[in-house]
Amino acid sequence: MTTRPHTGPAQPDERSLDGTTVTITGGTGSFGSVMARHLLEEGVARVHVFSRDEAKQDLMRRSFNDDRLRFFLGDVRDIDSIAPAVYGADYVFHAAALKQVPSCEFFPQQAVKTNVTGSHNVLQASAAAGVRSVVCLSTDKAVYPVNAMGMSKALMEKTAQAFARNNPESPMTVSVTRYGNVMYSRGSVIPAFISQIRAGQPLTLTAPNMTRFLMSLAESVDLVKHAFLHARPGDLFVKKAPASTVDVLARAVWGLFGDDDPQLRVIGVRHGEKLHETLLSREEFVKAEDQGDYFRVPIDDRDLQYEKYFSEGEGEVTHEEDYNSANTDRLDVAGTTDLLMTIPEVREELARR
Repeated sequence: MTTRPHTGPAQPDERSLDGTTVTITGGTGSFGSVMARHLLEEGVARVHVFSRDEAKQDLMRRSFNDDRLRFFLGDVRDIDSIAPAVYGADYVFHAAALKQVPSCEFFPQQAVKTNVTGSHNVLQASAAAGVRSVVCLSTDKAVYPVNAMGMSKALMEKTAQAFARNNPESPMTVSVTRYGNVMYSRGSVIPAFISQIRAGQPLTLTAPNMTRFLMSLAESVDLVKHAFLHARPGDLFVKKAPASTVDVLARAVWGLFGDDDPQLRVIGVRHGEKLHETLLSREEFVKAEDQGDYFRVPIDDRDLQYEKYFSEGEGEVTHEEDYNSANTDRLDVAGTTDLLMTIPEVREELARR
């Protein structure tokens, strides 16, 4: 297979989705499905959906019924299977990952193979195919990681930034987005709470005072699009987001779907969970550029000549605190309820009551 010739890097103000071809790895997941629909509405010529789940591909093919979608079966662990999916693509949104914290705790080597090696494969295949921009999706768990999933995603971020640092003349812009819990995504707690309420069961909480960022799928799409439109090589983007305690979230869901006083059962913290999640470390926060709804953190582009830093540093390199789910805007039950009502799936569930 021949590769498309490089035509030079796309500058931020030159990027447009209209008439382009976009590849989404992990394209049959919650994010991928929403992003694919958004891209089709934006007027792209074609969306390449790359994933390893043929059943989800068939379901997505039938539900979209749009001949601009092309489906590619493969795994990011296999670079040969990635190549056809990125061939002819202008842009790649890399969402394929192992995301479940408990399963990654038991099988960390699998997290490394998919989240780290798989991401390296996506970058190499994309560069060879002449892709102009790759946006890699990360998670708040990559900051000060305490679990295998977060550690592997932190290494994914380093892999993406190392490509940018080591290939300064590459026409391909590589950037990273980092966000917290996506509400009503597959395997998340909100649909689990709704199922428990409908089954007449109490809601199971890990720790009532545990806090988590709250973001909708639509907002995650906005973040990735913002990175695509504005990134320079190696940039990291974070969307500002509110948070709530797990207890507040549970009470808000119960208030929408329950008929009596909330029934809550505390089960304790699970494998690899933190009390609060962080979107920007202290070290990143001091370098971050405030872009309104977003933070942009430029790449650390220092070279391997370490000796010059022995006698002269960079001045202030830390911030008093990081940006985490405890010190961001904290929602009460009413505010969390209002936020839940912006989620289409929640409104659909309410309509079926």
